[in-house]
Amino acid sequence: MATRLVQINMKAHDHAALGGFWAEALGWGVDSEAPGVTNLEPQGGYVYPDPVAVCVDLVTSTEPKTAKNRVHLDLAATSAAHQAELVARLRKLGATPIDIGQGDVSWTVLADPEGNEFCVVDSGYDETGPIASVVVDCADPRAMARFWGEATDWTVHTVTDDSAVLRSAQGVGPYLRFVRTADVKTGWNRVHLDIRPYPGDDLEAEAARLRGLGATSIDVGDISWKVLADPEDNEFCLLTPR
Repeated sequence: MATRLVQINMKAHDHAALGGFWAEALGWGVDSEAPGVTNLEPQGGYVYPDPVAVCVDLVTSTEPKTAKNRVHLDLAATSAAHQAELVARLRKLGATPIDIGQGDVSWTVLADPEGNEFCVVDSGYDETGPIASVVVDCADPRAMARFWGEATDWTVHTVTDDSAVLRSAQGVGPYLRFVRTADVKTGWNRVHLDIRPYPGDDLEAEAARLRGLGATSIDVGDISWKVLADPEDNEFCLLTPR
């Protein structure tokens, strides 16, 4: 059994407005599977959950944002010139430059209209699609690589004390990066990962397998999917097989 990363769940005070920003930022289409939810995915023949993309769900939440998100997106640019053009376009859409202590770096750090941090990288990502990486802050990248490399069928590419990089088994789409940080997790993550088993797999059995790897269950009431936390208490959802 195995799962795969299929989407990012982002809490939003105004899911439709924030979804509109991210749809324009990514060049993706907009849908809504339920009230209070905006779904974003590529257009032009994309069939969910193709690993060529990790989709984005915006879900209504009244909880305030009180700290830097532990999960964020890195958007892809193919050159320094493209990066500058992309940053300028994003600022016109409502993004703002922010300083999170990044210092003198080659990427640009921005916040979306609700303050969610994201980065625009300068080069090297001309084959990932608009999202270069999904980035997760953590205390121990090696431990995160072990857990997520076994929790999903994504391939572990590189692991150091400071970072770990995974990518889909098919070698397409964005990367999943775990980056060491001294920041302490406080409260529920406003952005989290959603993973899904393959068709024919059993949801309960997969949840039990993940718990055996070090995940813990979180009780959020009667829902059709499972909410768990990884070994560093980052919440994630195990969706029904599809």
